[in-house]
Amino acid sequence: MSFIAILGAGALGGTLAHRLASRGRISEVRLIDDQIGVAQGKALDIQQSGAVEGFCTRLTSAGAIEAAAGADAIVIADSARGDVEHSGEAGLALVKRIASIETTAPLIFAGASQRLLQARVATDLHVAPLRLIGSAPGALESAVRALAGLEADGCGAEVQLRIVGVPPDAAVVTWEEATAFGQPISTVLPPHRIAAISARLPRLWPPGPGVLGSAAARAAEALTNGSRRRYSCFVVIEEGSNARVLAMPVELGRGGVVRVLRPALTRQEQTRLDNASAIS
Repeated sequence: MSFIAILGAGALGGTLAHRLASRGRISEVRLIDDQIGVAQGKALDIQQSGAVEGFCTRLTSAGAIEAAAGADAIVIADSARGDVEHSGEAGLALVKRIASIETTAPLIFAGASQRLLQARVATDLHVAPLRLIGSAPGALESAVRALAGLEADGCGAEVQLRIVGVPPDAAVVTWEEATAFGQPISTVLPPHRIAAISARLPRLWPPGPGVLGSAAARAAEALTNGSRRRYSCFVVIEEGSNARVLAMPVELGRGGVVRVLRPALTRQEQTRLDNASAIS
């Protein structure tokens, strides 16, 4: 039986739980928050909606993080106290407790502000980098695909691209290898329209809880059931004694990152990625 634990029953955590339940690919989703009443209420609401939406995923709740033990993947979301993403020293303390309880499950950082927390978990807590995945770049990728689809007078579902680097200011879209409607995107969109989409990236960050929840749900399913898809995620890149967290295309499988991929980039895009690496 597949089981996903979500730490935090705020707006992001609740949205993610609903996304996972409605997709019907996970057996149990557990909302964990010290505001147990909020977690119970959201879990019950989502469970009852299953009769209307047609899913049978089991929704449960808990007030102690020990309830995450045994999960196939653990998502770090946001607290029900003000819908604040887990981050900073409090976030690090929370993940430290989780790491001592569950030593094998991958950790998904679902929030847009959790990249630095992910880095500290790798360097300070020495959690294996392949267990650490930040799903927020996937949300930005969805927004860029939608914009590109609109610019091409089509649908974002027919656009394929990746986000690399460090959003928002040092994000790089892999336009060199991007496609639309099965063709290189450069044959569909003129350079000035592509440049205009890239210029909008800082204003697309941070994404809202709905799209963040969808991105985290896709990553959680891949880490639980395996997947042949590729995802834009924050991952820990180790070079010698240095560890940096960058958005990169990755393959995800049961237990963590299977492979970090190197996208095809123009010289200008590669330079921007190198600059992002320097500040990460």
